[in-house]
Amino acid sequence: MANSLREVKIRISSTRSTAQITKAMYMVSQSKVKKAEKTYKSYKDFMQRISAMVSQILAKAGTDYQHPLLTQREVKKTAYFIITSDRGLAGAYNSSIFKALTDKIKENHKSNDEFITGAVGKQGFGYLKRMGYPMLNNEPVFIRDDVQFVDIEPLTKQFIDLYLNKEIDKLVIVYNHYVNSLSQEIKFEELLPLVKVDTEYQNIDYVYESGIEKTVNLILSMYAKDMTYGIILDAKTAEHSARMNSMKSATDNAEEVIDKLQLLYNRARQNVVTTELIDIIGGANAIGGDK
Repeated sequence: MANSLREVKIRISSTRSTAQITKAMYMVSQSKVKKAEKTYKSYKDFMQRISAMVSQILAKAGTDYQHPLLTQREVKKTAYFIITSDRGLAGAYNSSIFKALTDKIKENHKSNDEFITGAVGKQGFGYLKRMGYPMLNNEPVFIRDDVQFVDIEPLTKQFIDLYLNKEIDKLVIVYNHYVNSLSQEIKFEELLPLVKVDTEYQNIDYVYESGIEKTVNLILSMYAKDMTYGIILDAKTAEHSARMNSMKSATDNAEEVIDKLQLLYNRARQNVVTTELIDIIGGANAIGGDK
């Protein structure tokens, strides 16, 4: 019985240590969610204005103007780029993306020659490699938690070059869209070719000092970078939220286990004390009986 009590006490101690770790991780993720959500919501407003401006400029250029990044062509090869985390402990954040991508590929492609894949984050890169999918890069793309625009530029340049060189005909980014702190949803965002955005501000007239075509050439690549940045901000917010919820659930579960183990320990301890009392009383009665 003493051994059993010792084992239960050790389990309580180790579970309590785990709960402290998961609670600390929860608090860190909670702080990151607040910061990321604020940045993401601010950037959404910025993107709405940028989209409106781009739409105005393209409307001014006229329907006859065609830019390579806007040109729709027959889709012979699709690039799927998934946004995942570098670490685990984020619930179904990564696995839901893996499942959605696998289902999409099975549904739309008959062979690996029809698509190519890439990933932000170690988790996604490892999954794509295990599945044997054709890869864009030989290593994962790393994006810091505090997303910076400079991190996005090489990635977007690669996307644009692939599309302009006709190595791919469509680029789809697969990521978790942040709905709120409790929910998120998988999105397949078609980044390239760029889609003209309809807007109600069709009465604005801009003055183009360098000419409208040069202006369009400049802003479309910038617009693609802005969109990529916004998507990764969204995905990072969802990641922090998923990890926060996962760590909260882990902490709650650990505390529940501690309560059950403590109850088990108390009962076992009570049984030991009761057994000792019975032995003492029995011994005393035996001595009294002999007299």
